[in-house]
Amino acid sequence: MAETIGPQPLAQDTDGASNVTMHPRADRKHQMRVVEALLFAASEPLSEAQLQDCLAEGTDLAPLLEELSAHYAERGVTLRHVAGKWSFRTADDLSFLLRREAVEQKRLSKAALETLAIIAYHQPVTRSEIEDVRGVATSKGTLDILMELGWARMRGRRRVPGRPVTYGVTDAFLSHFGLESVRDLPGMQELKGAGLLSASLPPDFEIPMPGDEGVLAEDEDPLEDDDEQEFPLEMHLPEEVEDAAG
Repeated sequence: MAETIGPQPLAQDTDGASNVTMHPRADRKHQMRVVEALLFAASEPLSEAQLQDCLAEGTDLAPLLEELSAHYAERGVTLRHVAGKWSFRTADDLSFLLRREAVEQKRLSKAALETLAIIAYHQPVTRSEIEDVRGVATSKGTLDILMELGWARMRGRRRVPGRPVTYGVTDAFLSHFGLESVRDLPGMQELKGAGLLSASLPPDFEIPMPGDEGVLAEDEDPLEDDDEQEFPLEMHLPEEVEDAAG
């Protein structure tokens, strides 16, 4: 049932008539909270007409906005009236903090996205195994980009000749994509429904079940102390991902 905004009876006598009504000041406080919530949740500035539509008929919006502006005047965010609309903005003297913390967004190349998906679904996986799945060579710089983002990591070393490094995803990857664990990755039906898999797949096609991201597999050895130094991140963009920032 929708909430009725406005003065509400708090008690009734035996005849059904209200004998106690919400105090006007309490009602005004509620209306101010409504305006505050709307402005806080809005992804873009709101006009007074938009705010008024959410308030009880006859509500005087101007004093509510005036009081809210005064309340936030000395806080970390302020209520600003810009281009005929209202919105919360970072206080002018604190804007440098956001500029300092701003993260440049980069768009991953197709090669990096494919590599990330293979790592997520096939982990623990080596670079040569990634190349076998993709069918093309994988630049070391592609793996570096994913590790620099904090979405992929070196897990250990495969217990085979040459002891290649194995890769897996990180907690930051799970957090970014809203997953509790790699076992929550989309299955075959979900991928088909999203148009990411062909509807005419071979009958024996299966989605791999990734290993536990926090536990080494039976054929994995732990990384050694000098492995990080042996595989430093390349800070330049490789040729196949030069368009990553686009």
